[in-house]
Amino acid sequence: MRCAFAIMAKASVAGTVKTRLVPPLTHAEAAELNSCFLTDVAANIMAAAKRVGIEAFIAYHPPGSERFFKDLLPSGFKLLPPKEPTIGRSLFHAARDLLAAGYGSVCLINADSPTLPTDILVETVRQLVGSDDRIVIGPAADGGYYLIGLKRFHPRLFEEIDWSTQRVLRQTLARAGEIGVSAAVLPEWYDVDDAPTLAALVGEIRLSSGTSHRNGYRAPRTAAFLEKLAVKNGGIERLLEYAHPLRSQVAPRQAPGNV
Repeated sequence: MRCAFAIMAKASVAGTVKTRLVPPLTHAEAAELNSCFLTDVAANIMAAAKRVGIEAFIAYHPPGSERFFKDLLPSGFKLLPPKEPTIGRSLFHAARDLLAAGYGSVCLINADSPTLPTDILVETVRQLVGSDDRIVIGPAADGGYYLIGLKRFHPRLFEEIDWSTQRVLRQTLARAGEIGVSAAVLPEWYDVDDAPTLAALVGEIRLSSGTSHRNGYRAPRTAAFLEKLAVKNGGIERLLEYAHPLRSQVAPRQAPGNV
């Protein structure tokens, strides 16, 4: 019973993706960074698939962007067509459709955490395999979550959630409590969706010195993009000018195993 692992993703069209990173990036740079993130997250999933049973998907948007994803991602990825554009409804449909297709579990992961440790992806699948029914959730430092895994489809997990706010994780765990489903909580990580978190990513990759930092995935395409920025018009300094220190967002904090 394989786990369907789906990246929730948008095609890299300048002016429509990573717009909160403009400035310090240009729209063209933000779109290129989005492609780097997608490439690295996909490679990370394929690395995890060598250790546990994973079937890889891309839950994409907008309609008509199939060629972009086919050209960008490894051949093992399957396309999951879009149905509704909003975050909550996209998650709802992806979870429902993949579980209805007969997979033993499903994991939906964002495309904003390119250095997420591969071990976390592996642990997610193992947590799902070893239970009758539960959710597995990865807390993001901004109060949301970077992934959610399910054994069975529970619509309530995606209802009445204040998406894109710091209340998302708390509300999702509350919904799980309402329906009587236990939640395994993974270590915290961070999403890269604004200038401060982009600066945190720069710091993490700089500290890694070519190796993984705190067991994070190396994200080679993202690292190469940041290297290119470093030699282009003071690119790295331009990023840091817009950022404020993030005290602990690079280093994931261990969360309780279950709630």
